[in-house]
Amino acid sequence: MEFSEYKTGTAAVWAGEENAAGAVAQPVNNSVAFAYTDLDEWYDVATGKSEGYIYSRNTNPTVAVLEEKIRVMEGAEAATSFATGMGAISNTLFTFLKPGKKVVSVKDTYGGTSKLFLDFLPGMNVEVKLHDTTDHEALEAEVAKGCDLLYLETPTNPTLKIIDIKRLAAAAKKVGAITVVDNTFATPINQNPLTLGVDLVIHSATKFLCGHSDAMGGLLAGKKELVQKVFQYREITGASLQANPAYMIARGMKTLELRIERQNASAMKIAHYLKAHPKVSNVFYPGLETHPGHETAKQQMRGFGGILSFSLKGDYELVKKFLPSLKLVHLAASLGSVSTLAGPPRTTSHVELTEGQRALLGIPESLIRYSVGIENVDDLLHDLDQALAAL
Repeated sequence: MEFSEYKTGTAAVWAGEENAAGAVAQPVNNSVAFAYTDLDEWYDVATGKSEGYIYSRNTNPTVAVLEEKIRVMEGAEAATSFATGMGAISNTLFTFLKPGKKVVSVKDTYGGTSKLFLDFLPGMNVEVKLHDTTDHEALEAEVAKGCDLLYLETPTNPTLKIIDIKRLAAAAKKVGAITVVDNTFATPINQNPLTLGVDLVIHSATKFLCGHSDAMGGLLAGKKELVQKVFQYREITGASLQANPAYMIARGMKTLELRIERQNASAMKIAHYLKAHPKVSNVFYPGLETHPGHETAKQQMRGFGGILSFSLKGDYELVKKFLPSLKLVHLAASLGSVSTLAGPPRTTSHVELTEGQRALLGIPESLIRYSVGIENVDDLLHDLDQALAAL
């Protein structure tokens, strides 16, 4: 059954599950290999001429359910999966960027992605051009010079900057470049980059899609020809997603729309509260009308997300005092969970980078990333209030 005709929240529940042999709960298939009695059939499946399963490093029935969910939710031709979000990002970049190739991106990407751009890809003789995230003219000019891949992240991690996806994807298309967007912060509930001209969309499924901080995975969806190339690279490099975490992520996705709607609303209330607080210097949330990317976000997003960041009126020492005073927060290096998570970039999103590299990317040491959970928002506001009052 094709679920693309249904709303995203419905697809999250039903897509990929029609082959569960009548089971209401999708079974987990942990088999490493799949046997055949007919050698010709085995050969056809092994060579891709027929659908089926051979070896779980390549494909697996439980993993296929998850891949179908994200394919339908993102409106893609195809999808594949990875052991982690960074597995999805690195395998995608390494598939298309060989020595002599050129990638254009922004300075505000997630720390692991930035590490690839700053250290790994230049070491492979890949030309990397990073521009200020909101300088669309500079990005367009760089792309117009010729490039092979344009990599975007919006909203960005952790400064919540907004990029005009449609505008830059059009610029990439003019020079025949592939456009890739990390959609982790927005999720398919709030944003669908493929509808804006993007070729491939990436998710760290560990975050909002799973939603419970108990399984890791990465997903890629987009044009079938491109996804197939990344799949072939991944099946050889071995960054494969296993059945158990795939099941847990797929289960988490069934409540994705409910969670995101709650987190969108709570984050908006918290952003307004923090913006009015005298001990907070800056609040970064695209839902605020004062956010520089607010108008663009309204055009390409259906909701503004459950992540915000803010800076206190002080230095990192004040952050070290404030964060442990919070009671309804896990100080942990993740996001998108049912419970609220918070931390500074130096221990979360950009721990891989030096202080100098973080400064180069425009990330202040006093910044706090706050991932709103599904707790009652009044309790979260009270918690923030008591911690700020103690400063």
